[in-house]
Amino acid sequence: MENTSLKNSEHGASLDVIIIGAGFAGLGMGTQLTREGKRSFVILERADDVGGTWRDNHYPGAACDVPSHLYSFSFRPNAEWSRMFASQQEILEYLRNAAEEENLLERIVFHAEVTSARWDDQSSHWIVNTPQGRFVGKALITAVGHLSEPKLPNIDGLSEFSGDLFHSARWDDVVQLEGKRIGIIGSGATAIQVLPEVAKVASGVVVFQRSAPYVTPRPDRAYSEEEKGLFRKMPETMQELRKEMFWSNEERYAQRRGTPALVSTAAKVAIDHLHRQITDPELRQKLTPNYTFGCKRVLKSNDYYPAFTQEHVELETGGIDRVEGNRVFTKDGVPHKLDVLISCTGFEATDLPISYRVTGRNGILLSTNWANGMQAYATTAVHGFPNMWIISGPNTGLGHNSAVYIAEAQIDYIMGALDFKDESGLPQLEVSESAEEAYMGRLDRLAEGTVWLTGGCKSWYVDHRNGRLTTLWPEPAYTFRQVNSTFDAQAYLPSGEDYTDDRSLVTVP
Repeated sequence: MENTSLKNSEHGASLDVIIIGAGFAGLGMGTQLTREGKRSFVILERADDVGGTWRDNHYPGAACDVPSHLYSFSFRPNAEWSRMFASQQEILEYLRNAAEEENLLERIVFHAEVTSARWDDQSSHWIVNTPQGRFVGKALITAVGHLSEPKLPNIDGLSEFSGDLFHSARWDDVVQLEGKRIGIIGSGATAIQVLPEVAKVASGVVVFQRSAPYVTPRPDRAYSEEEKGLFRKMPETMQELRKEMFWSNEERYAQRRGTPALVSTAAKVAIDHLHRQITDPELRQKLTPNYTFGCKRVLKSNDYYPAFTQEHVELETGGIDRVEGNRVFTKDGVPHKLDVLISCTGFEATDLPISYRVTGRNGILLSTNWANGMQAYATTAVHGFPNMWIISGPNTGLGHNSAVYIAEAQIDYIMGALDFKDESGLPQLEVSESAEEAYMGRLDRLAEGTVWLTGGCKSWYVDHRNGRLTTLWPEPAYTFRQVNSTFDAQAYLPSGEDYTDDRSLVTVP
């Protein structure tokens, strides 16, 4: 995509807002700023196209596991979704169209990876450095998300693998998979999409499973031309469908609270799905999870289990010991000779890489501030980092509903913060330490008793450094909007003053 960026502030006046990232969150924020039309801003994007994780994750079979009409902007409904669950390419095209139609391309600077962002207390501005130059702005908004930096497993000799090695989020399109012996590390949301596609062309596939996932049926289907025609003629039908999908997903939240009857019922759906598709007792046992339903992400697939019934597909559950040359040794000493090794091992979700490049008041790195785990007031503001807000950061993940819904709530909060700052004539707006700590204390109490902390599994939802649920929102999604979408000036009282906001974060029965 051609770079039609506006010139940076090194060559002109400072900006009102600097946004980092051109995925769903960054484009959503940019759209609202454009529609409002009051502030100058720029979106800094490290790649050459918009889309974020939907640009980077173009592996075979990549698709969303949230329904298309829900996994999209509420202010940009799309009558042309081809399926109930859209593919990666279709979602990427949706975001490209949004960037073009909302006139964002002229405000995006591509190939502009942020190398440093520093708060200057004297001028009350953020100074952001990129390969495309320096940008200066009154406010900084990070919108890089949880799923932006791939995480490779710590396996002895992995980096010296003599075949082709790559992470699923950095798929190597040059590597030919036809007739190859392929290893897949992991069994999460990406692996269950990759395996069926890779198995179609490989001579042999070995899946190195760390823990068996719960997999439920995927109720996917194509939308008919008649349905799409109705969406075009009556856009309100899309909003009704979106609402229906949202509340249907919300019903699943009760399972995450650890209510035994509900957890048992939900788990039965997944186990029945496994038993219908896998008849071999030994293979079925290997694919049976040994932790509480919902403790890890619940997956949706109709073709993952059937892939294992093919003679050339093998499941290894003993764990990888080491890699030597083109051989992967399991802990029982068995070697697997492979041509290609694909790591489907997730992202740096609890230790965001952007935090190592953002410096706040008194020269403190955000990563240092988060050394014992990330946290933010209302999931967006961090004490010590004035005029900075975060989208898709701490406690914004969901195990049951749409991340786009969450990002929109945060965007509303930030728009309120920017309005308050300008209307009050304040050069700096910084959340108080007491407000941040009080907020996090309440979130910790809400997380108690959920399956994520008591379900007997290890997952990226929980930070190993402190045992806290730092990536997920521990409540139903609709309460996220209730609590976190409206700016509250009282939380920004000068440091040292007690925070007295008594808005409840109460679990709905």
